[in-house]
Amino acid sequence: MRKDIHPEYKKANVKCACGNAFETKSTAGDISVEICSACHPFFTGIQKFIDTDGRVEKFRKKAQKAVSKTTDKK
Repeated sequence: MRKDIHPEYKKANVKCACGNAFETKSTAGDISVEICSACHPFFTGIQKFIDTDGRVEKFRKKAQKAVSKTTDKK
């Protein structure tokens, strides 16, 4: 068998955007995640409103402009 073909399996620190950190093992090294079990709504039971930038309203305005441009051409 060939030697040294598998990557090294070492301890890795996982850091979440909420500030939670824990240790696991991985071949990738340190890992940064956006959501973990400490802040995910499924695990916490608390629903968070993610759309704070008004993305839905921004999309609706853009869609309305596109519709008005097509009606102006006719």
